[in-house]
Amino acid sequence: MKIVVLGDTHMPKKGARFPSRLIQEIENCDLIVHTGDIQEIAFLQELEHFAPVKAVVGNTDGEKERARLPEREIFTADGLTFGLVHGHGERLTTEKRAVAAFSDMETAPDCILFGHSHLPLLRYVNKTLLFNPGSVTDKRKLPYYSFGLLYVEKQEIRAEHVFYQDKS
Repeated sequence: MKIVVLGDTHMPKKGARFPSRLIQEIENCDLIVHTGDIQEIAFLQELEHFAPVKAVVGNTDGEKERARLPEREIFTADGLTFGLVHGHGERLTTEKRAVAAFSDMETAPDCILFGHSHLPLLRYVNKTLLFNPGSVTDKRKLPYYSFGLLYVEKQEIRAEHVFYQDKS
């Protein structure tokens, strides 16, 4: 199973359309996951033309997005559990808030997907993979825009970031 993970798109403020590099990947994926801050539901609906979408609300999303999207989502793929959250809040780091969002679960998710910081991250905390895709439209001071690819097969996850310079 191929999962494309993106977040912090802030569209249309940071981009009027999805970058061509992202489109190349979502044209042949099984699932798209958005970690929040899409800002206009129309862009989420655009993603739904390519594959099923899981998404959560971010701190800059408006009323339409808040009415449609949960703050936290838990889903499974190939027998593995994924936690999805934006990661905004007070105190702690974004990463720690993302982990804390699932602390009420009896068993920690196999993977936690989050955004908010716009900083690509791939690392383990205990046995949980933490993955932040970065941003496809707002790299801030980073040299590259980014999104993530997860390959889930035989109850294993292979995760990678895709980095690029041209967001058109």
